[in-house]
Amino acid sequence: MQVNKLSGVLNNKYLLKGLEKVSEHGMSVGAGTSLIMSLAVRPLAISVTPDVEKENKQYAITNSVCSGIIKFGMVEALALPVENAVKKIDQRPHKYLQNASDDFIKSRGYKLGTQIMKLGTGIVTAIPKSMLTIALIPIIMDKLFNIRPFPTAKETPAPTDKNLSFKGKPTEGLAKGIAKILDNKTVQKYLRKNETKDKDIAKHLSAGTDILLTTSFAWQTNKSDKIKENRKKALIYNNVIATGITLAGGYGIDRLAKEKSTKFIERFSQINKGDPKLAKYIEGINIVRPALIFAAIYYGILPIFSTYMAEKVDKFINKEA
Repeated sequence: MQVNKLSGVLNNKYLLKGLEKVSEHGMSVGAGTSLIMSLAVRPLAISVTPDVEKENKQYAITNSVCSGIIKFGMVEALALPVENAVKKIDQRPHKYLQNASDDFIKSRGYKLGTQIMKLGTGIVTAIPKSMLTIALIPIIMDKLFNIRPFPTAKETPAPTDKNLSFKGKPTEGLAKGIAKILDNKTVQKYLRKNETKDKDIAKHLSAGTDILLTTSFAWQTNKSDKIKENRKKALIYNNVIATGITLAGGYGIDRLAKEKSTKFIERFSQINKGDPKLAKYIEGINIVRPALIFAAIYYGILPIFSTYMAEKVDKFINKEA
């Protein structure tokens, strides 16, 4: 009876279509969510943080805006073509995979492999993203707050479309290149051996991307000659504290949420067991769950604490020095 009551919700065509899109375009969905949160929610949270110098708030807000814009641009430039190329392989696997059995194509190992291909673009673009973010900060600071860190210095030109995007649409060659990796017997063996990790791959790749981004951002900020020297440490501390707490809290909350969602996925699978796209729907659930948790912590809950603590740590270290 309980399953029958839920069937109208869990097999709703809009829900299923949404989960399918999340499965196919996980990075794009994540980047879109980050863009909205980084342009609105996080700046608002930072702006109401008490006992923080105004200019440190302005740098933190600008960093949030720049980060969201660059991430979205990078995703549209690189991740979207990869996602579309993988979709082509999904639709006609036997055209692209000459050495893959039907058993592998239908396996969780294949899904794990395609997830790594799609979500792994975040790691590939992490360092360029941090470099472009640092380049944009003084420009956006001037536009948003009319602050020029070095008025007499030669202005850094705003990144153009040439900097932010790769020309051309996803090609047949990209699909063939990805398929060549998936067609490798050693790769297939590895994926089948680790296929049960498909539930957590989105979370792990997201965490790895965040760590690489924060490390690169700290290094780029420290050597930048376009950010005021007395604002660098607070900006770096803000990012390090935010990333550290987000990962620790996000993993803990996601572990609890995953335990609670097991029964939900079982019911969802039972109701949609005859649907050939069931694996995609479940993949979408496993992508959207940690994405929402990490976004809620990083963009909504944490900015006030990290901005406040970064200010205090910076003042304490400067006082000790």
